Amino acid sequence: MQSDAFEIIGGKKLQGALKPQGAKNEALQILCAPLLTDQEVVVSNVPDILDVNKLLNLLRGLGVKVKKLGPEKYSFQADEIDLKYFESEDFQKNAKGIRGSVMLIGPLLTRFGRAFLPKPGGDKIGRRRLDTHFIGLQKLGGNFNYDDEKNIYFIESPRLQGTYILMDEISVTGTANVVMAAVLAKGTTQIYNAACEPYLQQLCKMLNNMGAKISGVGSNLLMIEGVDQLGGTSHRCLPDMIEIGSFIGLAAMTQSEITIKDASVGELGNILPVFQKLGVRIEVQGDDIHIPEQESYEIQTFIDGSIMTIYDAPWPGFTPDLMSIILVMATQAKGSVLIHQKMFESRLFFVDKLIDMGAQIILCDPHRATVIGLNRRFQLRGIEMTSPDIRAGVALLIAALSANGKSIIRNIHQIDRGYQNIDERLRAIGAEIRRI
Repeated sequence: MQSDAFEIIGGKKLQGALKPQGAKNEALQILCAPLLTDQEVVVSNVPDILDVNKLLNLLRGLGVKVKKLGPEKYSFQADEIDLKYFESEDFQKNAKGIRGSVMLIGPLLTRFGRAFLPKPGGDKIGRRRLDTHFIGLQKLGGNFNYDDEKNIYFIESPRLQGTYILMDEISVTGTANVVMAAVLAKGTTQIYNAACEPYLQQLCKMLNNMGAKISGVGSNLLMIEGVDQLGGTSHRCLPDMIEIGSFIGLAAMTQSEITIKDASVGELGNILPVFQKLGVRIEVQGDDIHIPEQESYEIQTFIDGSIMTIYDAPWPGFTPDLMSIILVMATQAKGSVLIHQKMFESRLFFVDKLIDMGAQIILCDPHRATVIGLNRRFQLRGIEMTSPDIRAGVALLIAALSANGKSIIRNIHQIDRGYQNIDERLRAIGAEIRRI
């Protein structure tokens, strides 16, 4: 059985190059798209992480021919789909373990006329409603039922019909699901208040390469003309921007010189400027990001001298997935900052572990925390802790690598869900970390 804890000896400077994995959140959408065609689809730069591997197993169970062509490259052919697999205990158990399984229903509904879904699992970061997915699919003509006893959603429709959809929230996965359903619907679909994250832009580009007719990509108004069928294509996932941000935070916290290779800098939106607001020096060299060794970093203030506030927002705002990293970094910065996590209400509850390590943080409410930077006057101290979700898990890992002494982080399958061989890659640049 795989170990479920990391032992970390902190306080060491790291040095070297790290290459980000393929984007987790993109891969979970992209890997559902081959269900829209009976032709072969090839996807590369697929991260080797728990959530992706669970989704690959669900696709295999449905009858998709999944072939591994290389370390991070797969081919998919969905020409013999077994819809009875939906009713099996195997599907119920596997789909519950991964939130990304919800994105199977759009493609299956539009191509085969029906889809099932057990209530999915995933991160414990507050309520993450599925209404947006279902309301969008219902507007396209899907008839939706919920089986209380079995905890299963069931949706069916002979052929979806294009329509105008105003998304009730800017949900990336909700938009992705509705887009995949609409590409084979009859007529034209307009999706307003659509998410426009790079992941979703990538999905739309891939679908257009398969023969879909999607315009407005990158904006919050998508126009989709339905087509009768889609063909095969090949697609490469972007590097994971959350991992890139995590590595920037790691360099700053451990006073290390780190180069992040092949970072697709043009797709990072405002991620680099937000880290610069915290005083991190960032040098862009072509498509690489170089973080020089820094003795200290100072949080900027607003022009009128008031305390900096950093908050998350739908793209092109700052991604919620990096708020935990920003919060951890702020503990050793010079100056104070208000962290306002608007989009999820339980993501700040890991701060008690940082307070135990010696950080000065006031948790104002489930959404806001004020961090008083220690400016390295006191090093964080190693403790034993548990990872509550993927992003907080990596933030705690960064805190442990910068701390004095030994830390144990339990429940690390949460980190493995989103970060590929993170311990091996960190050891390669000098970190003292092992699985126990």
